[in-house]
Amino acid sequence: MLSGFKTFILRGNVIDLAVAVVIGAAFTAVVNTIVEAVFNPLIGALFNAETLSTALPVTIPTAGGEDAVIYFGAVIAALVQFLLVAVVVYFAIVAPMNYANKLAAARKPVVIEPEAGPTEAELLLQIRDLLAKQNNS
Repeated sequence: MLSGFKTFILRGNVIDLAVAVVIGAAFTAVVNTIVEAVFNPLIGALFNAETLSTALPVTIPTAGGEDAVIYFGAVIAALVQFLLVAVVVYFAIVAPMNYANKLAAARKPVVIEPEAGPTEAELLLQIRDLLAKQNNS
């Protein structure tokens, strides 16, 4: 059981995945800051709110007297943040990797396989036909 765990841990994919999670968490902090400090105030200004998180409020009266407020701007902020992360991941990671794979494929030598010769059965048929032709002559 321990050898199986050791094999699992020492696989390259597990280490790569761990590094990706750590880098992703750090990168998310950068994107969150950009969204909260730049995009939320800009879009919030369009909706006449301090930030996007407090934009588009919908007030729901409650029985207790204190109204509940739903902020649809917070949903828009989350969508903007998701789209920014997706765009940056695509252009910073996916597009360069696709380009590198394309270059690697172009450098890979093209292997031309020789034409397959006759099969064993075909050779035996040819030998039979040749022997039959010799016996008839």
